[in-house]
Amino acid sequence: MPFILLGLVLALPAPLHGIDALWWLGTAIVVAGVVLFFVRSGPSDAEPVVLLSPIEGRWVPVNSPADRVPSHGTHELGQTYAIDLVHVPDGEWSAVRGWPLAARPDSFPSFGQEVLAPADGVVVQASGWQRDHWSRNSWPGFLYLMVEGMVFRQILSLLTLSAGRFVVGNSVTLDLGDGVYAVFAHLRRGSLRVSKGDRVRAGDVLGQVGNSGNSSEPHLHFHLMDRPRPLAAAGLPFAFPYESGGENRSGVPGGRRPFTTGVGAPTR
Repeated sequence: MPFILLGLVLALPAPLHGIDALWWLGTAIVVAGVVLFFVRSGPSDAEPVVLLSPIEGRWVPVNSPADRVPSHGTHELGQTYAIDLVHVPDGEWSAVRGWPLAARPDSFPSFGQEVLAPADGVVVQASGWQRDHWSRNSWPGFLYLMVEGMVFRQILSLLTLSAGRFVVGNSVTLDLGDGVYAVFAHLRRGSLRVSKGDRVRAGDVLGQVGNSGNSSEPHLHFHLMDRPRPLAAAGLPFAFPYESGGENRSGVPGGRRPFTTGVGAPTR
């Protein structure tokens, strides 16, 4: 997306300044961006990195790599194996609601839930100033979310050279060692308990689930990547212990089937 936007910036003003070379350059960059966006590389042959769960309690997995890869439909920003986690204390969860058109973020169970370090690590990035907006999980809200995420937030990220900052919202990135970096996105404004350079232990609280960035409702977006800079990063598979259907498992929950965490511990 940054390539597409940059190409448009170069190509569209061409009739005004009359520099044909910029039009051709911009068009080439747009084409390259489109190709990169739709090219689907094969899954990583690396073994899943075994971690502790970044959350505790009863949750529903959405856009899980257990269901498809890339889980969010793109490899952009290293999110090939990303997962969205929604806290559902009981009952079922619905992605889109008919009413209300929008609701306050603090009316959702996920909002304010603690986000935990899944392994020992060092904070290499922490940002927590973006606001938590109202939900966009109605049909009109969802359409607005798509336009906002694909256009406005991408433009802001490009103009600030921030590699998707306004898409992921408030976030923390941990260096877990051995070329593994963990990303926690859409966090609550003002909830971060860590700063860049801090060392954390597995189970330490990093912050709280929020609804910042390009998010339909409060949830935790989590993924692993192979380097700290998202624009150049590739996604890495992961696994953590959880309970589902009365069985203790280790892997990645999927199928939008509720699961609980806080059971077992990984060996790494």
